[in-house]
Amino acid sequence: MVYQFAIGFAIAVLLANSNISHFSGINLPGIDLLGKLYTGFPAGVKGSTLLLLRVGTGVLFMLHGYPKITHLQQWANALKMPVSLCFLSALSMVAGGVCLILGLLTPLASAAIFISMAFAAYLEIVQGLPFVARDPYLIPDGQYEGPKGKGEPPSWEKAFMYCLMLVAIGVLGPGAFSLDALLLR
Repeated sequence: MVYQFAIGFAIAVLLANSNISHFSGINLPGIDLLGKLYTGFPAGVKGSTLLLLRVGTGVLFMLHGYPKITHLQQWANALKMPVSLCFLSALSMVAGGVCLILGLLTPLASAAIFISMAFAAYLEIVQGLPFVARDPYLIPDGQYEGPKGKGEPPSWEKAFMYCLMLVAIGVLGPGAFSLDALLLR
């Protein structure tokens, strides 16, 4: 619902964007709303750092969302959430990850994934999970062990860190090495 609106809004704004007329020669009416979401497109070391942050985060979310979208029913059952909500969350991770990698619609992609991660943190907080779990080497024997040994105990630390990364990308923008910079400069 929110994601469908955001995607539809982004496409409409992109089509109405006056900068697109620069490439097509057609004078499209509308205000450059999408361009107003960006504070600039830094190059150099700042641009390279934003590229690394954006691409690294995008890859992580593609890897994070792909198993969820391919095992949707199982994931929805584990969370006790509607399949449609889980689908939108997984789609935001996969499609948003692609957009982050390309630097396309970066603030909107960051916002869509941020909503999923904020909700994930909320679910973990409601369960009473700690912010930071104990380090695995401090866990008593027999707790959080799987077939490959001790695992990471549950906490909402990872969802919080993802939220911080997405806020940084959303606020600082995609940098000069992005499709957004190419289309909206």
